[in-house]
Amino acid sequence: MPDVIQERAGVAVLVCDPAGPPVVTEQDALDLIGAAFLGAAVVALPASRLDVSFFSLGTRFAGEVMQKFVNYRIRLVVVGDISRHLAASSALRALVDESNRSDHVWFVPDLDALDARLVTYRT
Repeated sequence: MPDVIQERAGVAVLVCDPAGPPVVTEQDALDLIGAAFLGAAVVALPASRLDVSFFSLGTRFAGEVMQKFVNYRIRLVVVGDISRHLAASSALRALVDESNRSDHVWFVPDLDALDARLVTYRT
C-alpha cells in the first residue's frame, strides 16, 4: 500500500505505508510534509519507519523531526508499539506523555486509537 490520504474522523490524514522508506534524515521528514501538503492536516507515520535514533533523545533527531512538523503546521502521529523504547528511556516516556497532551505530535498504538483522538481534534 502506498502512502495515501484518507479521511479519518472528519480529518484528512496522510496514512503512511509501514513498508515505505525509512525516515532517517530531516529531509525524509520534509518529504512527508510535502506529501501532506497535497491535502492532509495530519501524517500518521508507523513507528517502524522511524530510524532508531529517533527514540534516542541524545541524538536530537526526534526534536528536529518534530520541530519540522510544528513549523509547517502539519500534525505528526507516530503509530505503533514503541514500548521497548519507552522501557529504555525515562526521558522518552516524558516526551511521549507531554506530546500526547498537545495538538502537534501524538504517539498512538494503532490507527483505531488515532481515530479516537481525532474525534475531539480540531485542525
